[in-house]
Amino acid sequence: MVAAEADIHESLRIILSTVPGERIMQPTFGCGIKTYVFDEISESVLTEIRDAIERAILFFEPRITVERIVIDSSAAMEGRIDVLIDYTVRGTNTRSNMVYPFYFLEGTNLPDKQMDR
Repeated sequence: MVAAEADIHESLRIILSTVPGERIMQPTFGCGIKTYVFDEISESVLTEIRDAIERAILFFEPRITVERIVIDSSAAMEGRIDVLIDYTVRGTNTRSNMVYPFYFLEGTNLPDKQMDR
């Protein structure tokens, strides 16, 4: 059972990190939240991200039922939003969750001590 839950967790991570069209044999696979990288974070954009995640999970991960998706934008000034997904595994009726950090700024924001070298 633990292996199946780990597979589901990894599957969710892959779905969220894949852009539709990235996989040649499955062009519709993925979530597409990376298309929001350059958008200004607003309530409407957060709602669009949440809806895109919900649709992708519905289509590509039939082993679970999504109970709740929460977008935490408290770290938006640092270039990150956290996606909390609460779900139930259909085969075992086991509840689980995952947090997916979505970075929408480039990875060049190094701490000052790194820049002093």
